Amino acid sequence: MVFSPEILIFLGISAVCCSIGFYRFVWFLSVGYGLAAAGIGAGLLVYSLVSGNASVGVILLCLLYIIYGIRLGGFLLVRELKNNQYREKLKEVGGEAKVPVFVAVFMWIFLAVLYVAQSSAPMYRILNGAHNSSQPALYIGIAISAIGILMEAFADKQKSEEKKTNPDMPAMHGLYKLCRCPNYFGEILFWTGSVVSAIGAVKGAQWAVVAFGYVCIVFIMISGAKRVETRHIRHYGGKPEYEKYADSTPILVPFIPIYHMTSPEKMAKEDAAKAAQKARKAEKNK
Repeated sequence: MVFSPEILIFLGISAVCCSIGFYRFVWFLSVGYGLAAAGIGAGLLVYSLVSGNASVGVILLCLLYIIYGIRLGGFLLVRELKNNQYREKLKEVGGEAKVPVFVAVFMWIFLAVLYVAQSSAPMYRILNGAHNSSQPALYIGIAISAIGILMEAFADKQKSEEKKTNPDMPAMHGLYKLCRCPNYFGEILFWTGSVVSAIGAVKGAQWAVVAFGYVCIVFIMISGAKRVETRHIRHYGGKPEYEKYADSTPILVPFIPIYHMTSPEKMAKEDAAKAAQKARKAEKNK
């Protein structure tokens, strides 16, 4: 049972929660993302209790989704409303630009489906009536997800505090000594725990949905880390302290010696290509 009427309920919850993106497009991927996770977690908790498929482990997993979503959505909302520096960065990359209605509708539908796929591990456990099966995997997954939430929360807090005292440099201390994007790594940990919790409870083709959601979020985090590095090179490139830090600190996964996803040289080539393309368009429109 890959698809069922119950899944449509959670798809509806996801769609309602991430519809906040119609107010500001970037919120489809930020505030709406957190709200969708919390909403789906709350929906799963209620459904598990009503259907009799609740267990201590399932309740804990649902609560983690709620905590994760509220924490992330709340943090992103406060940052985007109150942090003027962050809003300036959004403007620089076009994050507050208006988009055509059909693009917004497409993103809304796609992301509503994606957020359900990401949350499909506990969903299938409950729908399969496997709330009491594979307890070791369930609790190991819960532990990994909890560590991910804590790491992401502490990383966001440390970054905010460090930027207050040294706004002209990126965060480089605390968890940022382990990797340059510990908040993104915490995000990956949370969803990894969710997948681990599904072992022994998810069946057959259902794994394709779980894997799709997981691969997408990992890809998004890798892309996000690359964007962070690109932005840092533009703002801090050439500063000895930053160069030393970037060359010796893994970019995304602690202790894995992958230090760079781009370089000034590669960025220069990409910028030149974009400039040439823009010039050709301008010439064509004359």
